[in-house]
Amino acid sequence: MLVAGCSADEADNADEPLRIGVLKFGTVNWELDTVQRNGLADKHDVAIEIVPLASENALAVALQGDRVDLIVSDWLWAARQRAENRNYQFAPYSLAVGAVMVNPASGVSSLADLEGKKLGIAGGPVDKTWLLLRAYAQKTEGMSLERSTEPTFAAPPMINRLMLNGDIPAAINFWHYNARLSALGMKPLVSLQDMLSGLGIDTVPPLLGWVFAEDWADEHREDLQHFFAASRDAKRLLAESDEAWEPLKPLIKPESEAVFAAIRDGYRAGIIDHYGAPEIAAAGQLFDLLAQESGGKLTGGVEQLSADVFWDGYRQP
Repeated sequence: MLVAGCSADEADNADEPLRIGVLKFGTVNWELDTVQRNGLADKHDVAIEIVPLASENALAVALQGDRVDLIVSDWLWAARQRAENRNYQFAPYSLAVGAVMVNPASGVSSLADLEGKKLGIAGGPVDKTWLLLRAYAQKTEGMSLERSTEPTFAAPPMINRLMLNGDIPAAINFWHYNARLSALGMKPLVSLQDMLSGLGIDTVPPLLGWVFAEDWADEHREDLQHFFAASRDAKRLLAESDEAWEPLKPLIKPESEAVFAAIRDGYRAGIIDHYGAPEIAAAGQLFDLLAQESGGKLTGGVEQLSADVFWDGYRQP
């Protein structure tokens, strides 16, 4: 057991730690390492146990099987679970950030330039950024990307490799892979914020967040709030201090200092400044768009994003 926030002697007398399921090599580890390394759990009087798991599916299974208390997922997953009488709730972890990246050598400088070209997509046919890009292209350009481009689905590392080898001119990938592309000379064509704004959503909602059972949160409300306070302190430290990133290099494994700096900047771009009614309303708008564009596949037939998905114990003015 890995417990942060109390010494070995104190651990026996501490409340049961919050069991946090994380991907073994996921970016959430960077923040939790910062929490532990800087004694932030101790500062906020909360104990945590980190439970590394191999895949997103393993995270979901562990939460559903009560092996862990909370994981990072999105409100879409929480909403689908609630529709099946599994009452999970969401508290924000990171903003929805990202972009379509292009190779400058490809000559692509607008969406129209993608006509007849391959478009790499890391998240599969119902990837959220891909769905939003389709809706954005249709609204702003009258362009059906499904028909006018050749969608090419692959794992995130392969998408980057294809981009850098010149095999595809443009790609949608997860933010930290985009950061690596940026450091290696690739350029953003359109950002997720551009897409949302073009589709009438002026507030960027947090998409990723901590997900946990509602009943459990009711019983552990204070501990959960203390953990989120430690999490905010870690984010603040990572936002303000380049030195705080140095111990994370073995976890990040950057190919160069330029890549390391791009990943650091990308993480900082996703830090939440405020969270409340406008962000929750924007999430509802985004849900409706994704439901429509995916034909209900992404939302699992859920017709509306319930406000009950969003835990009332977390707000950030």
